[in-house]
Amino acid sequence: MAIASILRGKGSDVAAVEPDSTISEVVERLVQRRIGALLVIELGEPVGIVSERDVVRCLGLHGAEALHMRARDVMTAPLITISPDDSIPDAMELMTDRRIRHLPVLDSGRLVGLVSIGDLVKRRIEEAEQEASALKDYITTA
Repeated sequence: MAIASILRGKGSDVAAVEPDSTISEVVERLVQRRIGALLVIELGEPVGIVSERDVVRCLGLHGAEALHMRARDVMTAPLITISPDDSIPDAMELMTDRRIRHLPVLDSGRLVGLVSIGDLVKRRIEEAEQEASALKDYITTA
């Protein structure tokens, strides 16, 4: 199953901030949306990502002054991305290897969505449940 199948169910809405947004604004947006990361978009192009981890690391290094820093100073860049045609297991492997929890999805260089490790795990569980149900049906009718 491909990443595109997750985006069909989830949609393509991606929460984002500008590079000059303060970390205080980033935190406010994360809390409002109840999410773990925001893309950093500059001139319509994704240039980085700011996650809860990035914010905590910044707070640990700079204390309360971190809240006045800019997203561009804290974001993880360059972005690690995937395409809608990539498989869910490949995306999970990439996330595990790179120790990240969010992947922007680009189609021919254009941002079409973002998937989280939670999205991928949810889909894998749904697939396993469907497979188990199909096997039960097969056994009962055989």
